[in-house]
Amino acid sequence: MKTTDTPPAGTTDERPPVSKAASAPPPEEKATGRTLNVFSHGFLILWAIMVVMPLLWAVMTSFKTDKEIFSSPWALPDSLHFDNWSRAWTEANMSDYFLNTIIVVGFSLLGTMLLGSMAAYVLARFEFPGNRFIYFLFIGGMSFPIILALVPLFYVMQNLALLNTLPGLILVYIGYSLPFTVFFMTSFFRTLPTSVAEAAFVDGASHTRTFFQVMLPMAKPGLISITIFNFLGQWNQYMLPTVLNTEPENKVLTQGLVQLAVSQGYKGDWSGLFAGLVMAMLPVLAAYIVFQRQVVQGLTAGALK
Repeated sequence: MKTTDTPPAGTTDERPPVSKAASAPPPEEKATGRTLNVFSHGFLILWAIMVVMPLLWAVMTSFKTDKEIFSSPWALPDSLHFDNWSRAWTEANMSDYFLNTIIVVGFSLLGTMLLGSMAAYVLARFEFPGNRFIYFLFIGGMSFPIILALVPLFYVMQNLALLNTLPGLILVYIGYSLPFTVFFMTSFFRTLPTSVAEAAFVDGASHTRTFFQVMLPMAKPGLISITIFNFLGQWNQYMLPTVLNTEPENKVLTQGLVQLAVSQGYKGDWSGLFAGLVMAMLPVLAAYIVFQRQVVQGLTAGALK
């Protein structure tokens, strides 16, 4: 039986016509929205200039001579002096500092993400006595200033024979990054659908297999986001290695930059110092440029749920 939209006989469609003028916003609201749009864009442009200009100036200065740095600090270099970079890489031992930093940050990121995601998954998906207490312990670790733990941490590392070693620094970095990782990933795991995990259990998958093969791939945006944040914090960490890692052969990049600055004495190799600064800055910029879309997706995944 077919139906049509024709009204029955004897009836009329009394719906009033929709006026386009009535649905449009009033001129006052349009003017206000346009003003806010211009103001927000102007503020973002100003903020971008304030952030980008010092970075460009540091890169430009790394190719100058010491004389050009002081005589014309805002002018472009007369020629590109790549020997500044080679001098900082070899004579200032930046290559050793760079390698130590990659080792420490690489293993600490791996341990942080593995332990943090496992703990967050358990806290988010399973109810057991003490669940909330453990969760708030991790949150409390975020609010505890690391400077208050330096002295006891120094003696703990000394008693464990891990002081002035790269493995000891890796363990400290993992413990330093775990609270925020667990806090972030717990909220993220709570947004994932439980039906997928239940289907995996019905198919006979164990908890371990469900976590690594089902839930962890679904949490990829959150994992990438928190990995970037931990990478930035660990790569730029200075206080912990300064206190717990004083051996010259085990120093990381932040300590190397300070060593490069104070070892000049009255010589003042400013061009080499700026070259080393840019070397330390490039991996961080590259990581953010490559993964910026994943970072935004991870931060907004819970809000779009």
